Amino acid sequence: MTVHFQRELDKLKKRILSLGAMVEERFRMAVKALETRDGELSRKIIEADREIDETEVEVEEECLKILALYQPLAADLRFITAVIKINNDLERIGDEAVNIAQRVENISRRPPVNIPVQYSVMAEKVEAMLKGSLDALVNLDLDLAYEVCVMDDEVDMMNRDNYDKIKDAIRNQPERVAYMINLFLISRHLERIADHATNIAEEVIYLIDGVIHRHRRRWEEKGEKPAGLM
Repeated sequence: MTVHFQRELDKLKKRILSLGAMVEERFRMAVKALETRDGELSRKIIEADREIDETEVEVEEECLKILALYQPLAADLRFITAVIKINNDLERIGDEAVNIAQRVENISRRPPVNIPVQYSVMAEKVEAMLKGSLDALVNLDLDLAYEVCVMDDEVDMMNRDNYDKIKDAIRNQPERVAYMINLFLISRHLERIADHATNIAEEVIYLIDGVIHRHRRRWEEKGEKPAGLM
């Protein structure tokens, strides 16, 4: 049973990393579509979403099968529960990449608006977070996982800055409000991908040291010490 169990765990790890690579590629495609205002590429991203959805379901079913057959304990149980949550976050990142593609498809049909919003810098930061969270999972790198969590604040600031710039632009060009709402939503989708990358990093922290990291930073900023956490 031990040999078969370890084989199943190894297969599960390969499946979740394969999904991660697939999602990373979709995100890069969405950023390229954004940079080039490429409606055709956007449609390809939208049409390919089913592949990620199907893989996410397969990984979840594999996790449930292992839980039912082997009833793992301790570190192995932590690994499987972490994979279930990471699997969901990866699927949601794929959804956000599709959302970006849909917004790009919309704006590609209309003349551009000159707004000082730098999506390239924000996208680079988000891509680094996504890559970092997956690298932390592959290498069980606790320091890298914490670095990803810290980077989330920078993306949040960029999103707020984009919101302010777009809000000012809407006041000056109210006739282009529909276009600019798409621009803001693109920023919001990038910020949400960063949130999901942070969630993955937090699950890696849990996987390595058994500490549930979610909400800890918010509690620490308030000077609170929640029950059950050191």
